[in-house]
Amino acid sequence: MGKYLLPFFTATIISLMMTPFAKKVAYKVGAIDVPKDNRRVHKKPIPLLGGLAIYIATMVSILIFLPIDKTVISIIIGGSIIAISGIIDDIKDLSPKAKLFFQVLASVVLILGDVKIDFITNPFSKGSTLLYLKGFSIPITVFWVVGITNTINLIDGLDGLAAGVAMIASLSLLFVASGFGYGTVMIMSIILAGACLGFLPYNFNPAKIFMGDTGALFLGYMLSVVAIEGVMKSVATIAIVVPIIILGLPIFDTTFAIFRRLLNGRPIMEADKGHLHHKLLQRGFNQKQTVLILYLISAAFGISAVLIAKANSRQAVIISGIVIILTILFARRLGLVEKKRQEDDENRE
Repeated sequence: MGKYLLPFFTATIISLMMTPFAKKVAYKVGAIDVPKDNRRVHKKPIPLLGGLAIYIATMVSILIFLPIDKTVISIIIGGSIIAISGIIDDIKDLSPKAKLFFQVLASVVLILGDVKIDFITNPFSKGSTLLYLKGFSIPITVFWVVGITNTINLIDGLDGLAAGVAMIASLSLLFVASGFGYGTVMIMSIILAGACLGFLPYNFNPAKIFMGDTGALFLGYMLSVVAIEGVMKSVATIAIVVPIIILGLPIFDTTFAIFRRLLNGRPIMEADKGHLHHKLLQRGFNQKQTVLILYLISAAFGISAVLIAKANSRQAVIISGIVIILTILFARRLGLVEKKRQEDDENRE
């Protein structure tokens, strides 16, 4: 057990110590989030770059506790590319095309390090029937990494939300990876969870610093990597389902946002106030209550994923189906996918 507690506490302490440093850097370089629209919940300027502490804690801990091989080097380089793009965006806004360029570049670096989705499994067949992706492996890997990288960024709308959800997802991936005996992935997962925990005292409501794109994009990137290495390379029949369920909160919230914007004839990348945390705030919950509710939802997804990972093929399909149906019903109840009336246009940026 100590094998995993030491990396966890190391990452936690480094993150805790580096966050005040990141705050000073943010003020020095002018990386400050000034509320300039009604979509933002905070009312006063808050420094960004908190993700710098998460990045440093994660990378230093990886260098200490993991053997340095081709795969780990590619993860470090790719994560650094994502962090650099986030730092630039926090100081002066990057265009969506520039962000995408950095994310694709980081994905390619991963693929060169053999971090890629080589096959998927058929949960409806007896045994573990593998479908090798061959030429589709690279585009599917890029799609997964870029997609998950951005989902964490999209839910980063309340104090402590993204860091807490990422921590819960990391712990869920830890438990699933333990079932497959993936020691390296377990250490990486616990390091990521520790880095998030060390940042939370400064980021939970009322936040003294935001993680910014530096942290949100980096956490999304790292979670996508851990999911590939810890679950998707398994021959288990649930290999493709489990990471989607674990990251269910950001994935489904992003998916509903895309459908909502298409339904309303809006650009997919255009921000709005239709995310899950906005809906809960509109129902009268305060920031802390909303974040805690979303923590519980994220934990429920994680527990479901762990149960799916331990179930047989048929049970896994049934549990997955129930989770997806309940998620859709919950989304409809809150109005996460709905056609807006004309008077709601002021909610857009």
